[in-house]
Amino acid sequence: MLDKLKKSHLIDRLKALPEKFRSFNLFESLTRLIKRPVFQISAAVFILLFLSAGSYGIWLTQQPPRQPIQFSHKLHLGFGVQCLYCHPGAWKGPSAGLPTETKCWGCHQQIPIKNADQQKLADSVYKNEPIQWVPVFILPDFVYFNHRPHIAAGVNCETCHGELSRMIVAEPRKNLNMGWCLHCHRTRFANDEVKLTRLTDCGTCHR
Repeated sequence: MLDKLKKSHLIDRLKALPEKFRSFNLFESLTRLIKRPVFQISAAVFILLFLSAGSYGIWLTQQPPRQPIQFSHKLHLGFGVQCLYCHPGAWKGPSAGLPTETKCWGCHQQIPIKNADQQKLADSVYKNEPIQWVPVFILPDFVYFNHRPHIAAGVNCETCHGELSRMIVAEPRKNLNMGWCLHCHRTRFANDEVKLTRLTDCGTCHR
């Protein structure tokens, strides 16, 4: 008898389920939830944290990385050292390259060692261990950039890399993006339709 009552009660509950589902209004429930102060505060905090994390990430990309040697562009350019002396690859192809420790030592072996950075250079040469420089200007894999045509066209290094004569270590150039490059191409070749078409074509820089 008890088992029959349990089964009957269970059947009644199962029959009532569809009616409960029909009376359930998802939109009204969500509206009530959104109107709750706790939900609104939680959503505001989440959005604030999300925007803060995004802003911090963008800020980090604009900061100069910590280099193994605090190479001073300002000091070397002040001595009259030309960009292409240390970065001759810009004449020849896509990558400007970095000077070898031997090239640096060609000048620095004539200078008394006065600080830790100079000692690091000397140790690198004597131990035949390359200095592990940290890249500053990093392009995505889908972007093709070649220094050579820009140098041949008379574009100065500071046009793209900023005023290095005022920098210690090289710093990322803010807003150096596709829009910036396109604006330069359109400005320089506004009166040359052939070059303008080629230099604003997607396939020129994206291969």
